[in-house]
Amino acid sequence: MEFIWGNFFFTLVVITDRIWRSQSFNVGTAGAKIFSGPAAEEFGYTVQQATNYEGKWLLVGAPWSGLTNRKGDVYKCPVSGSRNSCDKLNLQDSVSIPDVTSMCGPLWGQQCGNQVFYPGICARMNPLFQPQPAFSPAIQTCGGPMDIVIVLDGSNSIYPWAPMTAFLQKLIPALDIGPKKTQVSVIQYAVNPKFELTLNQYKTKDQVLAATSKIIQMYGSSTNTFNAIQYASQWGFHSKNGGRPGAAKVMVVVTDGESHDLAVRDKVISHCEAQGITRFGIAVLGYYIRQDYNTDNLIKEIKSIASVPTEKYFFNVSEEAALSTIAGALGSRIFNIEGTGKGGDNFKMEMSQVGFSAHYSSRQDVMMLGAVGAYAWSGTVVHQKGSKADILPFSAFEGILQDRNHSSLLGYSVTTLSDVSTEYFVAGAPRSNHSGQVIVYTVNAQKQSAIIDSERGKQIGSYFGSVLCPLDVDRDGVTDLLLVGAPMFMSDLKREEGKVYIFQVTKGILNEQGFLSGPPPTENARFGMAISAVPDLDLDGYNDIVVGAPLEDKGKGVIYIYNGEKKTLNKQYSQRIFGSKLDPQLQYFGRSLDSYKDLNDDTIPDISIGAYGKVVQLWSRGVASVTAGASFKPDKINIFNKPCNINGRKLTCFNTNLCFSAAFRPKKPVGPIDISYTLTLDADLQASRVTSRGLFSKNNERYLTEKAKISSVPLCLDYQVYVQEAPDFVNSLSLKVEIEQQNADVNPVLDKFSSSAWEFFIPFTKDCGSDDVCVSDLVLSVKTDTKASSSAPVMVSANNRELSFEVVVKNKKENAYNTQVLATFSGNLYYSSVFPPTDGVKCASTQTQTVTCQVGYPALKKDEEMKFQMNFEYNLDVLQNQAEVKFEAKSDGKEERPADNKGLVYQGNQISISTLDDIGPVFNFTVKVSTSSFPVSLMYVTIALPVSTKGGNQLLYVTSVDTQTGGPVSCDSSGLVDPLKIGLKNHKVSFSEENLRGMEKLDCKTAKCEYIKCILKDTEINSDYFVKVKTRIWSGTFISATYQTIELTSNFDVETSNPDLLIIGLKQLPVVLTVSKPGEKGDVPVGVIAGSVIGGLMLLALAVGLLWKFGFFKRKYKQLQMEDDDTQSRVHVDEVL
Repeated sequence: MEFIWGNFFFTLVVITDRIWRSQSFNVGTAGAKIFSGPAAEEFGYTVQQATNYEGKWLLVGAPWSGLTNRKGDVYKCPVSGSRNSCDKLNLQDSVSIPDVTSMCGPLWGQQCGNQVFYPGICARMNPLFQPQPAFSPAIQTCGGPMDIVIVLDGSNSIYPWAPMTAFLQKLIPALDIGPKKTQVSVIQYAVNPKFELTLNQYKTKDQVLAATSKIIQMYGSSTNTFNAIQYASQWGFHSKNGGRPGAAKVMVVVTDGESHDLAVRDKVISHCEAQGITRFGIAVLGYYIRQDYNTDNLIKEIKSIASVPTEKYFFNVSEEAALSTIAGALGSRIFNIEGTGKGGDNFKMEMSQVGFSAHYSSRQDVMMLGAVGAYAWSGTVVHQKGSKADILPFSAFEGILQDRNHSSLLGYSVTTLSDVSTEYFVAGAPRSNHSGQVIVYTVNAQKQSAIIDSERGKQIGSYFGSVLCPLDVDRDGVTDLLLVGAPMFMSDLKREEGKVYIFQVTKGILNEQGFLSGPPPTENARFGMAISAVPDLDLDGYNDIVVGAPLEDKGKGVIYIYNGEKKTLNKQYSQRIFGSKLDPQLQYFGRSLDSYKDLNDDTIPDISIGAYGKVVQLWSRGVASVTAGASFKPDKINIFNKPCNINGRKLTCFNTNLCFSAAFRPKKPVGPIDISYTLTLDADLQASRVTSRGLFSKNNERYLTEKAKISSVPLCLDYQVYVQEAPDFVNSLSLKVEIEQQNADVNPVLDKFSSSAWEFFIPFTKDCGSDDVCVSDLVLSVKTDTKASSSAPVMVSANNRELSFEVVVKNKKENAYNTQVLATFSGNLYYSSVFPPTDGVKCASTQTQTVTCQVGYPALKKDEEMKFQMNFEYNLDVLQNQAEVKFEAKSDGKEERPADNKGLVYQGNQISISTLDDIGPVFNFTVKVSTSSFPVSLMYVTIALPVSTKGGNQLLYVTSVDTQTGGPVSCDSSGLVDPLKIGLKNHKVSFSEENLRGMEKLDCKTAKCEYIKCILKDTEINSDYFVKVKTRIWSGTFISATYQTIELTSNFDVETSNPDLLIIGLKQLPVVLTVSKPGEKGDVPVGVIAGSVIGGLMLLALAVGLLWKFGFFKRKYKQLQMEDDDTQSRVHVDEVL
């Protein structure tokens, strides 16, 4: 047995009693200490805080240390002092187990023959970082003896022979040949088999290679494969030929054709099974391919020779020369038997990598060691107690893992969960079912394990379970939460964002509580690649969490801090620290974390972060909670008492006494703290008033910002405030106080979770009875100067440009402070004036389409009445079909009957139609159909007119459809011509606003159409026939609508009674009327329709391109083709505008 070095990394575990606490927003970035090491050694891969009597240290893993062998090592870095370099512990030269020169790490290598195992090795260090005796729970003895018999087909079809011997020359070096190891025999066959070499004929690998290189093809016309297999099973493993009792038996059969003795196959294979012979079948397809034979039967036969499952024991190659390409794979599969020494097909602990993860349970004095490579990479956990190691068997997790592919990597991470009376073990398996899994289990006194709970990941490839971190939030000794990292979780934007899940723990049962809010989904971050529980940074009694995202910020790295509260965790981070802000050269900042110890003796734990080739030490800071209080003198504002002289004016004023004090954590004095504070008058914590009722005398502003040093002794300051005339004297005047730290990088830091804003109130003196609550009863009445009553809508015509309203407000109960009348109006009106001008009524339009009138300032007293007139005018720049005004009275007090606070709602939204001119301009057209030398007995003409929009607004109003009296043209326009009977009585119509922007045309697809259907019978040749259509365009629709330019499109269609005989070259034609809405002013905006023809002068105006150009009717005979018939008949359409 040989021992070799592989690529190692360190799992650092410090066994110590830890006090778990929380809150971590106060991690300072100024004064960060950065240690540098060799990046090529992956310095910074792991980091662990440590203390001894010599000082305080960071232990840093460098798993690729060693220029030639990558043994790995650990560095110790002194935290105190100015030194930024680290010392290598040289553990690779010190850690050993008896008779083995070895290394501490999960990839410690052990060679058996040509194969390397990785059982892993671990060692403890004493407080002076001196290694103690090492142990390897999974160290192997190389596999037992194996006898291999190779059966070669030497028949005539094998050609050339050289690849067969080359195959042997490549296979044999991969075998661990020796008298007590592996022996090889070769039997060649065609008609009959014969030994080329027996198992005991040669003792060394070189001898076997030399002998096999001299084998000469025997040739033969038959291929008796099963006779050769029977011979090999009977004599190849016989003791006289070197067969050994207890040795694993392996047979390799290589052939290129179907056997001539297939009839005995079942008997021969059964004999092999009875002897426990593992069989490999290799089909060489070269001969069959050269002869263009079907290979199905050959492949089926060779598969029947191979052991089950055939996918592991069957090979095929397309030609003899390709045999050497499979020799390596075959050797590995043979080694799978040789290495385990049991003839099986699974590894157990040979590749286990014990120590891939580690966790120490002080409660049970058990070291948990992850062994991800155990059981063919299903993985397991080793429990090491003292010098005894208990390896949990494959069956312990087989049922819960359901590991069909043997690649769960159980043990990638390990930890424990504490309950009042029980401790639960937890292991992560990030590749279980490809989505990852976390398993909670217990182990009883008889070393029997029991599964308590299991949780699976939600995304394939996320590596859910690769990182585990338990958290006792409230420090009662019971684990409240388990955080599970899935650092390769992919966002919807296909970025490796990473995710950290939160599970509530109850008696070992996991209940998902969501996940932490971390990096944006646009980042490749690997958030959750490292997670560490953090002791109480701000000494509030709860534990916190720090999470690394080493790929965020373009690979620079970021860490996040989350705060505990009660028995849970705030999912929103309180602090986000970018590695690039500490050192622009940092890479992968946050790949490893530790945060358990106070490294600078300020009683607050500090955070250590690993990066690529560097380790960063951040110092935590003390916390200051500032409180503020305010008092006022006098304690109420009397607006009638004006004792202060401000800029030559007598005004109401009061004094404010503002006091600050601070409480510091830890109790060791760390103050004072420098803050800046802003005072705001007339503002609460949500919103501020437009105009403040109070101003500071110091700067005549509502805002005042100053600086102060706050300690535990109260600091009190006085400010004078004067009161301006304002409408609101009911609601108290507020003083808002906001603070912030002047320099965020100093110690202590302002508590992020305590209040930083306060609001204090001073009330006004009011004459509202003993309860000081003003209950008023405002009554509003509004009258218009039109003849219409207030209960019915007012008819508005375009010539009525002015609107006036008489407004009366009366208060029937207690004083109504800040009484106002609000008038809101539509966009086609604007406020003009109020009459008569008086100090009791002041109106202003402070918002769009709203007028606010202050009535009876400062208060409308009991039984007091105010009357005034409000005037409006039409805004002809804004064209709308409806005008609206609403009135409402209100005050700052409580209203007894709100129902009578609203007045007239004025609406002008209807148009009276008495003549056709009230509709809009004329649009007339004529359709003329002209026949030529070919008579048509029957034609159909259909005229499609868009009459209304999809919003119900009218477009065209048909006034008449005329044809030649007594002629062959007749049209059906029933219900379409003059449906309102204009002129006989008045009609009221209304239009709604409609957005036509983005619509290019109004036709039968985008609007509602009506149809005029005409028939032309027995037309004469060379004659003209007319259909005259007269319409009006509804101006109101285009005035109310929103658009720039739109096309009003009518369509005309012609068809004959025999369409199979007569082909119409241009069957349909549109009539397009372009309508645009210019921006110029005008009393009557008829100009919005460009291109419309006014008056009835548009007769035949377009005949509309529609005048049906039957483009040469062509006779279509189904049996005959006569060129001269093509021009015998023609109907054409003239277009007239």
